[in-house]
Amino acid sequence: MKERFSIVIAGGGSTYTPEIILMLLDNLDKLPLRAIKLYDNDEERQNKVAKACEILVKEKDSSIDFIATTDPETAYTDVDFCLAHIRVGQLPMRELDEKIPLKYGVVGQETCGPGGIAYGMRSIAGVLENIEYMEKYSPNCWMLNYSNPAAIVAEACRRIKPNARVINICDMPIGMEHNIAEILGFKSRKEMDIRYFGLNHFGWWTSIKDKEGNEHIHRLIDHQLKYGNCAVNDDPSKYSDNSWQETARKVKDLVQIDPTMTPSSYLQYYLYPDDMVAHSDPNYTRANQVIDGREKRVFTECKRIEEKGTAKDTSLEIGIHAEFIVDLATALAYNTHERMLLIVENNGAIENFPADAMVEIPCIVGKDGYEALSIGKIPTFQKGLMEQQVAVEKLVVDAWQEGSYNKLWQALTLSKIVPSANVAKKILDDFIEVNKGYWPELK
Repeated sequence: MKERFSIVIAGGGSTYTPEIILMLLDNLDKLPLRAIKLYDNDEERQNKVAKACEILVKEKDSSIDFIATTDPETAYTDVDFCLAHIRVGQLPMRELDEKIPLKYGVVGQETCGPGGIAYGMRSIAGVLENIEYMEKYSPNCWMLNYSNPAAIVAEACRRIKPNARVINICDMPIGMEHNIAEILGFKSRKEMDIRYFGLNHFGWWTSIKDKEGNEHIHRLIDHQLKYGNCAVNDDPSKYSDNSWQETARKVKDLVQIDPTMTPSSYLQYYLYPDDMVAHSDPNYTRANQVIDGREKRVFTECKRIEEKGTAKDTSLEIGIHAEFIVDLATALAYNTHERMLLIVENNGAIENFPADAMVEIPCIVGKDGYEALSIGKIPTFQKGLMEQQVAVEKLVVDAWQEGSYNKLWQALTLSKIVPSANVAKKILDDFIEVNKGYWPELK
């Protein structure tokens, strides 16, 4: 009989928690569980999903212990895996991350540019705090960290907790690979062997082969040059809102810049920031859409489950973006040598790129962690963009560690999204005002 594992979800009050639990419950044959714990420092928010999650667990397998807690010792004692998706400052702070840059005609996005920098300055302490709890109460636990902004968080972990059992990962490439598989006619993204390089939310696919070794990247690029990441006869109803369809369509413009590889859709913010600002409403941003849409929908359904006492006929769905968690945990638990995209220290994997940069590349995962695949040399265009972005991320962590106003001003000035040091300073001063109590004091 397979060993059964104990999991804590850090950031238990997230609207993604129910779909992560549904994914875990759907994969008990791959990753058997004895306990699922929710941990959050906001009890009121966690309570909005906790009872519904408990019902989901008990109706699937009543032998699994379920605990929702705000006590770190209870949360982290006797756990094998920590799934960390914390959001320091929650959605009201995300709203400010997006709206303050837009006030100055700059892209307002939660992980890219100024918004990502502000969010990163809040996230570092929260992730480090959870690593310390894990090391204190369950030193053999693995943290699967997908807290945003993943690149800045990963750089902070590399510097401050270099020996921690933390693996940084992001669901964004998984979502794009589902899209790519659909375009190419594969039943699943698992039928593809991919080659990819870049930074988090900042990368390119260079090869997509089937299991027989046939290359499909050129077929994908031909499609994207005509339709972007939309299917030929795309059904708008498959998108949760218009912005996702626009993002899929924008890939057409991104591919044209270098039609030898397939870009991450997030590059739209860096390469077409003027278009992004033109299509943004500075008074109603993505954070507002999430608050009025996803958050309301999930909390309402969780309340209904709690009141009915059953999850029968629930509208909650397994999140496809959560599948990487099961794959990663299974690879660590059973030494499966799964090939996965992780955010890791470069250490020569990309030959012509700094060794200490946190890059997103394919790795082989087993019980001792991961081994990065060699990428070789990358072209000048992509290398130049990545060097600029890595410098931004390193300056943010410098600013956090040193409490340095100038380093953060430099980070904002260097961001490809920000047009000048003047604009960077205005955004920074506004951010300092609203992030009191979240950021270190800057001098």
